[in-house]
Amino acid sequence: MIGADAAGFSIEPVGETMLLLRFGDQVDIEVNARVHAAAETLRRVEMPGLVDVVPAYATLALHYDAAFWAGRDGEPPWKHLAGTLEVVFATTAPADTGSDRCIEIPVCYGGEHGSDLDAVAAHAGLDADAVIARHSAADYRVAMLGFAPGFPYLLGLDPALHMPRRAQPRTRVPAGSVAIGGAQTGIYPSALPGGWQLIGRTPLRLFDAGRETPSLLLPGDRVRFRAIDATEFARLAESAA
Repeated sequence: MIGADAAGFSIEPVGETMLLLRFGDQVDIEVNARVHAAAETLRRVEMPGLVDVVPAYATLALHYDAAFWAGRDGEPPWKHLAGTLEVVFATTAPADTGSDRCIEIPVCYGGEHGSDLDAVAAHAGLDADAVIARHSAADYRVAMLGFAPGFPYLLGLDPALHMPRRAQPRTRVPAGSVAIGGAQTGIYPSALPGGWQLIGRTPLRLFDAGRETPSLLLPGDRVRFRAIDATEFARLAESAA
């Protein structure tokens, strides 16, 4: 591990073709914003020899071409890349901390689409309508994609709605399910096993390998939820099919 104190991260080699920039060690909105700012900086400068830039909660994974960064001085490729990164972040103005995109996600809360809504309400000491109001009023940020293609981990959940995951995970959660797990909310992009608390469901397709951009939501995007009824859910589901 080497330091890059000016940019506020440490650098760790992972295998022979990846570097990990570590900005912290916990889930934190401000730390995650710095991760996305660094990712945007690297995209903006179009550094050669970088294959992919993958943001997470507090780290930024850089997949690189080892042959491109190989030197003739006996030093491993990652050290040449690390040295260049330190220069780039020391001489480049910081990028914005996130995408300007704000995606609205319609959600049918409760009932057959959100079987854990009442449990979340009881845990929070609220009624179901208050949970819906709080959940749909927040401004969320896609901290990262993970677990499954297109699964967004969203930061910004009202603290009153924080709730532990289920003691017994489900073997199948329907695609589009909007759920709460701990201090986060997320959306299942396909039918998957999962232990988060289901509070609603969106008719939108979060991941489609046939689209030019398969994932509807991308790291750094802002997200707002909009409550809809069963009739609108059915109409939107039909148009999304």
